[in-house]
Amino acid sequence: MPKIFEYFGFIFYFYSNEHEPIHVHVIHGGKESIFDIIMMNGALAGISVREKKGAEPLTEKDKRTAEDFIRKYHKNIIEKWVKFFVLKQSVRSTNIKKKL
Repeated sequence: MPKIFEYFGFIFYFYSNEHEPIHVHVIHGGKESIFDIIMMNGALAGISVREKKGAEPLTEKDKRTAEDFIRKYHKNIIEKWVKFFVLKQSVRSTNIKKKL
């Protein structure tokens, strides 16, 4: 379960046995949601949020914060996805200490 980002109490991570579409799990305050990154022609077309079975979902405010973060860092998330799942290399977590 590689952690890829930390951002003011939000933890962004992948499960090691994941599948497409490219997505990231986000935990904050003991709650968790999954964000799918939708790309079209090499550009971010959207982000779709889904709930993780058996987990309490993020609050609406936390979903907006996580989505804003993902919009800003989607290229980094995709690079880490490819490195981990396609190239089978380890990824390092990045702690973001600057507010969006």
